[in-house]
Amino acid sequence: MRLFGTDGIRGVANADLTPELAFAVGRAGAAVIAHAAAPEKPIVIGRDTRLSGTMLEAAMIAGITSTGRNVIGLGVVPTPCVAVVTVETEAAAGVMISASHNPIEDNGIKFFGADGFKLSDAVEDEIGERLDDSSLPRPTHAGVGVAKLAHNLAGRYLEKLVAAGTDLTGWTVVVDAAFGAAFEIGPTVFERLGARVIAINAADDGARINVGCGATDLAMLQSTVRAEIARGNERVVGVAFDGDADRAKFVDETGALLDGDHALLILARSRFDRGALPGGAVVATVMSNVGLERALERAGIGLLRAPVGDRYVLEAMRAGGYRLGGEQSGHVIDLDLNTTGDGPMTAVTLFGVAARAGVRLHDLAATLTVFPQILINVRVEDRSIADAPAVLAAVSAAEARLGVAGRILVRPSGTEPLVRVMVEAADTKTTEDVAEAVAGVIRSAAASNRAKT
Repeated sequence: MRLFGTDGIRGVANADLTPELAFAVGRAGAAVIAHAAAPEKPIVIGRDTRLSGTMLEAAMIAGITSTGRNVIGLGVVPTPCVAVVTVETEAAAGVMISASHNPIEDNGIKFFGADGFKLSDAVEDEIGERLDDSSLPRPTHAGVGVAKLAHNLAGRYLEKLVAAGTDLTGWTVVVDAAFGAAFEIGPTVFERLGARVIAINAADDGARINVGCGATDLAMLQSTVRAEIARGNERVVGVAFDGDADRAKFVDETGALLDGDHALLILARSRFDRGALPGGAVVATVMSNVGLERALERAGIGLLRAPVGDRYVLEAMRAGGYRLGGEQSGHVIDLDLNTTGDGPMTAVTLFGVAARAGVRLHDLAATLTVFPQILINVRVEDRSIADAPAVLAAVSAAEARLGVAGRILVRPSGTEPLVRVMVEAADTKTTEDVAEAVAGVIRSAAASNRAKT
């Protein structure tokens, strides 16, 4: 089994993802990623607010410095900040300790190369293969690496956000920071752009990260925006980040929810109209709603679909020379502005499009007619159950029922013990019936597997 999933290493902290494993990953990662970098170039490390973050950060730092490589700790910062700082300081590599949108008990490790991009499968596999490599460097005396705290390096990321923004004077922006990595920088950037900011769930509290808030649960953000609208404030919008702020979702001026598909559509049309969309197309995933595809088509913009995971979106973008891509879940990658999914940057640029045009986000998003879609997450012990004969037969039956008017996607999660069932159809009842039928077969197959073991 591969150590790395679709977005780094994930697991329950101190159970699956132990300090011992983090130490070994730090050693192997430093040797594999940074071997070509000058010895004086450090590896930068950031983390989100999770309670286990400092434990794993300390283990990673110990592993890296034991190879002779220096470390600069950024503290609590968004994942995209690590990518920016890695590039702008010409560091050997970057590391983010976070499980993104996962529950509080989980944590994760993801690497960035010196170019700010996430690692290829081949490089990740090499790290996994060298965890127990006794030939890795272990210097002594003055050869041991040193860890230091950064001196406002995160400020470089904040300035990059502000520079990409537009004057938001007269706007009210509700920011749900999910008790995560953007708890400070999220509200600050919109204040710097002139908006009146209402910050919710914006504290360094890893015991509540992603719990009933943020990009995984928009209810609180939506109710806060609607309350402001009811008070007579007209230009009110909301943005919610996930735990590490590499994704963002939104609430518009009517209180309606906007996801990554809406953001991608608005940003793509803006770039296309300015002649700044190479290839005249964007990259999304198989999860993006067919409504996005049709809205882009009406605007004369093409859509390429990649497997689920922002790394696969990025691979397709780089292979085809495209500059803009994203996921329905809120990851948006704009290669003119960063090398990875960037929630705060997505919000800054999205609000900027509306502010410059003098129109509402609601109106910009209105051309996307969302087809009924349901996503059911079935918790399983073995994700390979998705390929069980009974499940495959159920999927075939569902495809026959949906015909050309809908689609079904069944896939194991790359970051959690789940099999995801996504169904789109022309009407809500068919969508729900088909999804529940297939999910039921997966549950039965999983239960049968448990009984056999």
